[in-house]
Amino acid sequence: MATITTKDGTEIYYKDWGSGQPIVFSHGWPLSADDWDNQMMFFLNHGYRVIAHDRRGHGRSSQPGDGHDMDHYADDLAALTAHLNLKNAIHVGHSTGGGEVVHYLARHGESRVAKAVIISAVPPLMVKTAANPGGLPKEVFDGFQAQTATNRAQFYYDVAAGPFYGYNRPGAKPSHGVIWNWWRQGMMGGAKAHYDGIVAFSQTDFTEDLKKIEVSTLVMHGEDDQIVPFADAGPLSAKLLKNATTRFYPGLPHGMPTTNADQINSDLLAFLKGQQIGVGA
Repeated sequence: MATITTKDGTEIYYKDWGSGQPIVFSHGWPLSADDWDNQMMFFLNHGYRVIAHDRRGHGRSSQPGDGHDMDHYADDLAALTAHLNLKNAIHVGHSTGGGEVVHYLARHGESRVAKAVIISAVPPLMVKTAANPGGLPKEVFDGFQAQTATNRAQFYYDVAAGPFYGYNRPGAKPSHGVIWNWWRQGMMGGAKAHYDGIVAFSQTDFTEDLKKIEVSTLVMHGEDDQIVPFADAGPLSAKLLKNATTRFYPGLPHGMPTTNADQINSDLLAFLKGQQIGVGA
């Protein structure tokens, strides 16, 4: 397996396929690089070099007891891009991975970066505060932590079979393969990393990070996102970015890169090529 070792001794697993302009994919909680299989195959076949890593404590990366916060996530991503000497790279992040991309750009600069994309992403801030009244109550995330600590196998199945892909909506047709693949990825990772990661994705305030980003950034979000509610996420991030393009999708769920891969891939490709992105869902 291809891995790098970070300065604190954590091994980060990554995939690196093809040649051409690099696209680096950052996955959501509590998944792995495998969540990007569809996108990686699509863009590989369109002449791009595609790279995805397992976040520390997730997937095939090692499971340290600490360092499960956005600073470490961003530093690990920076270590990977430096190891591979990436230039003119496009960074794509889904959910927690969107926060990782935003924090990486703000913390490490844009000298290696051409464009960025955040999909169903957690910025600017998920938890409800006085300054963020539209956020989710902290008790919601406390509940996530309690379930992760006590019976994450059942919790992960319930998330995948329900709100993540919108399979709990009337008329939805669940894919059992998709559900079990989500569960498989989650159970590969470490409980401690996932437990701490809930705080990282819910309580990190990315407001100032977003303001620092100069590169052209595509903000994609489903308007029926039950995990990262639309109104307090995508539109607010777009307002804070200096150079944002938005693509919002009525009726689409949090896991839309999987459930609606053809549409997401097509819009991503158009953005990367500087073309007009389709209108409507």
